Parts: sequence; structure tokens; C-alpha cells
Amino acid sequence: MKVLFQLGHPAHFHLFRNTIADLQRDGHQIFILIRKKDILEDLLKQSGLPYVNILPSGKKTSFTLMLRLWRVFKFALCHRVDVLVGSTPEVAQVAWLLRRRSVVMAEDDATIVPQFIKAVKPFVDNYLSPVSCNNGELEPATTHYEGFHKLAYLHPNRFTPDPDVVDKYFPHNETFFLLRFAQLNAYHDVSAKAHGINNNIALELIHILSPHGKIYITSERELIPELEKHKLKINPLDIHHIMAFATLYIGDSQSMAVEAAMLGTPSIRFNDFAGKIGVLEELEKKYQLTIGIPSSDPERMYQTIKNLVSTDNLREIYQTRRQRMLEDKIDVATFFSQFIEKLK
Repeated sequence: MKVLFQLGHPAHFHLFRNTIADLQRDGHQIFILIRKKDILEDLLKQSGLPYVNILPSGKKTSFTLMLRLWRVFKFALCHRVDVLVGSTPEVAQVAWLLRRRSVVMAEDDATIVPQFIKAVKPFVDNYLSPVSCNNGELEPATTHYEGFHKLAYLHPNRFTPDPDVVDKYFPHNETFFLLRFAQLNAYHDVSAKAHGINNNIALELIHILSPHGKIYITSERELIPELEKHKLKINPLDIHHIMAFATLYIGDSQSMAVEAAMLGTPSIRFNDFAGKIGVLEELEKKYQLTIGIPSSDPERMYQTIKNLVSTDNLREIYQTRRQRMLEDKIDVATFFSQFIEKLK
């Protein structure tokens, strides 16, 4: 088959890279379309995967969505693509226009991304999401699976934390904390009026954590000088190795909180999605691998951090919880690959 993957975010690179490798191994022809978004193009360049950037400027205008749709349509038509795969509306829309098959993967509940649901509902024929997701009107088109997006690349079959990778930057066995500051400007963030870790809160986190170990910050936004000195400067492909050896992850990013949970690293997410997303609720309530705290309650976050850093055998506790989660879940990349191949 000829299979087109559309990647709209760096997270999509990680989500699909193992499925792409599986399909290539099985003899299928793969095309990758991207747009300029954060470090997405850097990840593809470093991986060696060929791709086409359909929106290299990255500028958003009133015509951006139509331009993306047109360029995906033109490419798929010219290359006689059989299946379109991704987490963007264009995948479903273009496949419908060309009478091809589409596979859309999503991990946010319908209440979190209502406009996305509306954009794909009339067109999609295969919608894949974890069992903990409620897809509303898209449930009839949904195939639920026992897993999480991040297990497509962080399942033990796919990823083994390497201490030598961490040692390139600092000793892997030192106590260190990983902080993540998101821009909170994605569609679901803006529509929910989400708030997260501001500079004052970040400085308080530094104050609480610094007596216990080193602090490293990864940020989508520009940092003030007091925080810049903690900025983590690494190859982006190495972040999951570092996360795996972190003592604690704290951030206002859902994605990295889930990644930490997949690796058994205690995680705190501080934003206004706490209690609202099925995947994170399952990880918090069933497996106790992450803790969600709304932005209105920073004092609770501070106290939770103090409790965690003073807990004996914290890593062993969370690794045991991770193992329980893994026993219930599947190798998601293999599931994706096999699902796509059945569309022949």
C-alpha cells in the first residue's frame, strides 16, 4: 500500500515513527507531510525520515486550514495514496474526497476538542482511541484499544531508557527534577482558557526543589534570567531517556505528564484540565501514576511536591505502579500497524 502520514505536531512524530518503521519493513510505501511546528522538522531531520513540509512558513492566516487541505489533497492525488493516517482533520477530509481510507488517532475526549470532532465527523471511517476516551458523536466510528498514545513509543517493546544517553549531559544517578512549561496556545488550551505555571510559581518551585537536587527546565516559552540558567539544552530525541531517570516531573503539559507516567516517573500536572481528560483520569485514579492539580490551587501543588520528595523508595513505588499498568496495556505501535495493514 501507499500510506500517507500527516504530522502536525512534534508529538505526532513520536506517535507514528514506530508504526512507520513497521509498515516500511513490511514493504509498504510511506509518505510524510508536515507543517512548521516547534521542533517537528528537527526531529524528522535527525531521524533521517524523508518528508515534505507543506507549510514551511508556519504562519497562521484565515486561509491556513484551506491551504493545508488543498496541499494534502494535491499530494495524495498525485501520489495515488491508498490510506491517509494522522491526527488532523485533513486526513479524514481528503480521504473522503478521494474515496480513500482514513485512520485518525486521537486521545482527547470530545468535550476537550469539540471543533475537531465536528471537523472530522462527516468524513472519518476509522477513529482509534484509548478505552478511557469518550468520543461523543464519533463513538460509532471509534475502535477503542487498551493503551495510550505514548505507549506507541514508550512501551518496553519500543523503548529502553539508556543511562549513557543521560550521562552525556549530567550523571544519570544524581537526584534531578524535570520541569516543563508549555505555551498553552494550542486550540484545546485556548478554548478552555487554560492556565499553568507562571514565573512566580516557577520561582517557588525552584525554591522548594533546589535543596533536594538539580533542576532542569524544558520550555516552549521564553524564560526569564532566573529560570534560563536551569534550561535543559539537549538533542530533542534524548528527552525520554532523561525523563526516565528524573526523580520527579512537574509541568503544565498533559503530553509530558503522560510520558512520565509511561516511564514510571512521578508526575504532577498543573493546569485547568485536571479532572477533565479520560486518559489522565485513568492514569491518576486507577494507576496512581500522575497527579492533576488545577491552576487555582498552587499551594496544593507545593505541598504535594514536598510530600513526594520526602517519600522513601519513591522510584520503586512508581515503577511497581507502572508495571501494573503495562500488564493491562498493549504495544500500541503494533496495534496501529496491524490495523492499517488490514485496510488492504
